[in-house]
Amino acid sequence: MNLFNLSLKIKGFPIREAKLALKEIQKKNDAEFNIYLETKKQDIVAYHLKHNSFYKSFGKNANPQDWNTVPVMTKKDLQNPLETLLSDGFSLKNIYVDKTSGASGQPFVFSKDKFTHALTWSVIMDRFSWFNLNFNTTKQARFYGIPLDKKGYYTEKLKDFISNRYRFNVFDLSDHALENWLADFKKKPFAYLNGYTSPIVQFAKYLQHRNIILKTVCPTLKACVVTSEMLFENDKQLMEKWLGVPVINEYGASELDLIAFENIKGEWVANSETLFIEVLDENNHVLPYGQEGRLVITSLYNRAQPFIRYDIGDIGILSKKSTPHKPILEKLTGRTNDMAILPSGKKAAGLTFYYITKSIIENDSSVKEFIIEQLKLDTFKIHYVSEKNLSSAKIQMVKNEMENYLEKGLTILFERETKLKRSKSGKLKQFSSLINPNK
Repeated sequence: MNLFNLSLKIKGFPIREAKLALKEIQKKNDAEFNIYLETKKQDIVAYHLKHNSFYKSFGKNANPQDWNTVPVMTKKDLQNPLETLLSDGFSLKNIYVDKTSGASGQPFVFSKDKFTHALTWSVIMDRFSWFNLNFNTTKQARFYGIPLDKKGYYTEKLKDFISNRYRFNVFDLSDHALENWLADFKKKPFAYLNGYTSPIVQFAKYLQHRNIILKTVCPTLKACVVTSEMLFENDKQLMEKWLGVPVINEYGASELDLIAFENIKGEWVANSETLFIEVLDENNHVLPYGQEGRLVITSLYNRAQPFIRYDIGDIGILSKKSTPHKPILEKLTGRTNDMAILPSGKKAAGLTFYYITKSIIENDSSVKEFIIEQLKLDTFKIHYVSEKNLSSAKIQMVKNEMENYLEKGLTILFERETKLKRSKSGKLKQFSSLINPNK
């Protein structure tokens, strides 16, 4: 039974119509697609200028025929009561409403019209089908957090049942918990793993320690799809070896859509059917393919609420191989608010030196995972989970590398933990700064 599709239909999301619309978009050749894209960009701006009072004010100088006149918006611009952001004819009764997890420190409530939400699911199902994964028929091992309040908890449990998925507790990564995870894989016919990168990495390390390849005990496994956290190449190799299946990198934003999904060739294909993705510099000028900048995304269909030239807060690169029809996300290099500001005034992407530190610390097999916090301009603390304290030699190596990459005179503190603090959703924030750059 197509229980997942049926549940969307019952809730008023026209999934059949959305799937047909997606197929029509995908049939277009390059020339037809270019016309489609320009038309949709103009249409969505014109629609909100006419029907959305918030956007009439925000984009008062925007000309749908001249994309450069369309202003860039941020999450902060949209952190207003939802009712003030809705277009004419839309209310809380006829839209899809959700909220972001707040992992970036800026949670907010957003909306989509019901057709757009159905399109979101159509794109997700289309991408998963590249690996013969079907939300209606294949069983998912799910590695996400879960609300602790009774209503939220049972709502997610119902969704899990409808979506044919079994949820693992990502807040407990003890050996005892991971042993129970392994027991579940021995008993249940999972087709794929799906969830946050960090807990699945820890599971792969546990399998490595036990010298067990997961697919040998769960032969139905086909793939692993990771999302929401950075996927480093060495972690991907580790997971593929010990899970025994391909690891697929997904990138999305709940307020928008699925943004990019890795195909069978290893290309991180960006969603051009329902989104328009640009890379901008700090002055909002469009950068050519191959250059790093801010990812700014337009939802081409959402009429309930405008997400037009929306700065998602991520820094990345679109490959030089990209075309409007097939943009390829070459790299995500971090979030714009994940910057380390140093005493000299120099700035560095937090995830970059997290990666440098990672290459040293994780050579020590006793270290399970770690995060870095910037406490003051010159002070960083590394929280790590390990069976034993890091050796003085290892600590000195980390300090030397941090100073080589950043600058001299920094204080690097280390604190061994029994487990790391995750967000309410279960995500692990690898780098965070407690510095207020405006002070």
